[in-house]
Amino acid sequence: MSGKKPKIVERHRILAFMGVPSEEGGYTYHRMRKFTQFSHSKNPIEYSRQYVDEPFQQTDVVGFSPSYAYAFDKHTELEVQNDIIKITDGELIGNDAVRPIVIVDTSDKNAVCYKRDYSVIPNSEGDNINVYTYSGNMKARGEKVEVAVETTDNYETITVVEA
Repeated sequence: MSGKKPKIVERHRILAFMGVPSEEGGYTYHRMRKFTQFSHSKNPIEYSRQYVDEPFQQTDVVGFSPSYAYAFDKHTELEVQNDIIKITDGELIGNDAVRPIVIVDTSDKNAVCYKRDYSVIPNSEGDNINVYTYSGNMKARGEKVEVAVETTDNYETITVVEA
């Protein structure tokens, strides 16, 4: 052991950025602000079998189908929320509902960042008596890619530099 004391990583240090389509083409990566839920599930794909000469099953992980469960209180002037609301209200399908997500660990300057495309799958809206809410899932739509990120505005937006 290196002699350094381990430190817990606070949840607010792991930031998510969604690529919002820009008028010029491509994406602008905005911080996903004011979300009340954004939890990641690996959803491993298993292959199980039992051989006739063994009294137990064997299981291997043969793939993953990652997803994020999301929920947010509707706010004005937030690009990511406005884009998800556009997908929800417009009932967008196919490629029109696919967005890239980048996760950045701001607690570790050497952390690897990954980008992956996800299909935005709205589930419900308006289920809170006090504020208007939206929820749903984002399911993997491709392989993850290692990227580097840069920011000039303290992580309100990022620029993605693909390897």
